[in-house]
Amino acid sequence: MIERYLIKNELTLKRWRRFKKIKRAVFGAYIFLFLIFLSITAEFWANSRPILINFKGSIYMPVLKTYPPSTFGQEGFVTNYRALNLKSDGHWALWPIIPWDPFEMNNSLSSYPAPPSAENWMGTDDRGRDIFSRLIYGFRYSIGFSLLVWAFSYALGIFAGAVMGFSGGKVDLIGQRVVEVFESLPFLLLLITLVSVFGAKMWLLVAMMSVLGWTMIAQYMRAEYLKLRRREFVEASAAIGGSPMRQMFKHILPNALVPVLTFTPFRIASGIATLAILDYLGFGLPAPTPSWGELLQQAHKNFTIAWWLALFPSLALFVSLLSLNLMGEGARDAFDPKKG
Repeated sequence: MIERYLIKNELTLKRWRRFKKIKRAVFGAYIFLFLIFLSITAEFWANSRPILINFKGSIYMPVLKTYPPSTFGQEGFVTNYRALNLKSDGHWALWPIIPWDPFEMNNSLSSYPAPPSAENWMGTDDRGRDIFSRLIYGFRYSIGFSLLVWAFSYALGIFAGAVMGFSGGKVDLIGQRVVEVFESLPFLLLLITLVSVFGAKMWLLVAMMSVLGWTMIAQYMRAEYLKLRRREFVEASAAIGGSPMRQMFKHILPNALVPVLTFTPFRIASGIATLAILDYLGFGLPAPTPSWGELLQQAHKNFTIAWWLALFPSLALFVSLLSLNLMGEGARDAFDPKKG
């Protein structure tokens, strides 16, 4: 289906088929897509609200819609679905396989963190929250953050690299010096300093990571533009009056996307790892946001009594980064002109 509807030329088709032949890359892609699916549909797998309720002859979907307590004969401001009397004839509820949301405490436990059990498959953290639920929702924040950083940093890098490579001369010389200045900055230390000053909000972290992370792709795009700017199709566009912007982004850019495609999985993996590091150090997303790094920080504090806090977040981080790196290696080999 992909070959029929998405593949437009012979070279792209050849690269796609080469990628499919790399079994480890395809395996990594399947794992990553499964993780994406799991995080997008997290409410259906881990939630403190039922997926479906049949109550007094009516069907409700609390997982998608918030109902007032009066709908189910309760008082107050928040519906307590666990307290509903569903033992009457015809009443039933379909719960997610993990009946905990990432912010809910298991009040039936005597102490926290609690080890894995039938109630909490991967145990709880030091506040009694289900680890499995926080891992699923935590990936949503991790991948969302990483994709935003990738999009904005690559947009900046592609534009800067295109301008430097296409213009050449003084523009390229000045641009290279700017790139060298940014590359010389201590990335993580500067990021921690900025977070300490301005606070750790999602949009602010994305903006800071994007501003500090555009230089690598800019260097590769500059090299592609230097190579392609004298090609016949670019000179033909200039001869018929095409503007420099049209030449740069309509004619050259589609032929210069190899670095973007091959480095994207590695960049996304780097974003996930960086957010985990910031959360671990206490400079990441604000509490109580589900976070893999925050769970690892708890593991560090409770290492001798709560091994599950270290094991399961580490496995989640390992699997996600491994899948992305396998995809990246496959994309790199698929786009390698030396490999038939």
